Amino acid sequence: MRADDITDYHLARLLILLSYFGRPGTGGLDGLTKLAKLDFLLRYPSFTDRLLASRNANWPLGCEPSSDEMQAVESRMIRYKYGPWDNRYYPLLGQLVGCGLAETVKGRGRVAIRLTESGVGLADALAHSEEWHVYAGRSEMLSKRFNLTGNALKKMIYESLPEAVDIPHWGEI
Repeated sequence: MRADDITDYHLARLLILLSYFGRPGTGGLDGLTKLAKLDFLLRYPSFTDRLLASRNANWPLGCEPSSDEMQAVESRMIRYKYGPWDNRYYPLLGQLVGCGLAETVKGRGRVAIRLTESGVGLADALAHSEEWHVYAGRSEMLSKRFNLTGNALKKMIYESLPEAVDIPHWGEI
């Protein structure tokens, strides 16, 4: 089975990502555009590598992508009207909310999502596991280097990574 086909894989990745952008007591990760762009950077290290280089930044020690990762895609996204997107976001976020791991809060005119205490506990446990610690390090790096609005992330991807957005709508990236 491919990672792309395993729902728990996507839920775990989103939990870890949200743990760096939407802890309890914060305004959460504001907007699905921001979530999709950050998830794109987490899933496509070859594109992220180029953005880091353009910002004179590096991967965190121990979180550098392998040569295999630089050539492969961990799971497919599609080209949507605002750039990379995954049709699973709505059901995955619904599952996180339904299981009490995340909650929606009012964002700046749109929905924001943040983890509950239960979600933080599970995300932290995953982040300390051998299978997920690299994703945690990369998510932390994204929170430090790319904690921009969804629109600013979209603009950066459009300007810096044209091959990711020059694909026809609904085409696989």
